[in-house]
Amino acid sequence: TNRNQAMKRRWKQVNFKCKFKRQFLSGPYMVWIVGFILLPILMILYYGLTDSAGSFSLQNITAITEPIHMKALLLSLKLALLCTAVCLILAYPLAMILNGLHLKRQSFVVFIFMLPMWMNLMLRILAWQLLLSNNGIFNTVLESLGLAKVQLLNTSSAVVFGMVYDFLPFMILPIYNSMSRIGSDVIDAAKDLGANTLQVFLKIILPLTVSGVISGIIMVFVPALTSFVISDLLGGGKVLLIGNVIEQEFMQSMDWNMGSGLSIVLMVFVIASMAFMNAHGNEEGGAAVW
Repeated sequence: TNRNQAMKRRWKQVNFKCKFKRQFLSGPYMVWIVGFILLPILMILYYGLTDSAGSFSLQNITAITEPIHMKALLLSLKLALLCTAVCLILAYPLAMILNGLHLKRQSFVVFIFMLPMWMNLMLRILAWQLLLSNNGIFNTVLESLGLAKVQLLNTSSAVVFGMVYDFLPFMILPIYNSMSRIGSDVIDAAKDLGANTLQVFLKIILPLTVSGVISGIIMVFVPALTSFVISDLLGGGKVLLIGNVIEQEFMQSMDWNMGSGLSIVLMVFVIASMAFMNAHGNEEGGAAVW
């Protein structure tokens, strides 16, 4: 009995030390969460729900109904949806091709798609700014073919092009990962039972990759909706998105209350879209992305 009690006390001491170590190691992470996520959100909520005098006000929230703000928000939604659709159309067949190659080292595939991300975003977008200019490669090729030049830069098309280029890997990787988990024996069994290629895709591949598609849509749509750097560089100030409006309120007008109020509205759109896609993914049998 004494030996058992001693072992229990020893076990409690070891368990306490393990819990203390886990809590100690999680300390920097908790400090990061509080200092760089929770506090900024609380500051945004405070400034967004108060006026310049510090009194409670919903004026900054309702400012989204102003024509210039509503136009920027609708344009942001339109371009973000278009970017997401283009990325999905390009990523799904490419993921199927890569999965069909049966590469032994999948990490090499991930490396290929993540390699452009090692370069600074500004440098990559500036490079496309030169390519899409009137004297860029695209117009030079058109001119050499005897065709008229096309105004690509400083248009909504250029902004969507830059978004697709920047966010495409975030659509490919989750879809490719979900496809790589589908066993070849499942496909062979379906074919042995008489399923053709179209039936295999519709009945097996597509349902089993819904979770990857949902994750990819969220990973592309959210940053595309909140983007402002790409529209600044490729839109030339002529394509005003809601992200540009918020950036101008903070950095140019120095109106933190208005910028915070618009940020809250944009945050609501982001959370609502993520909740909708997450619920839709669960209904389709996919894994939750939250």
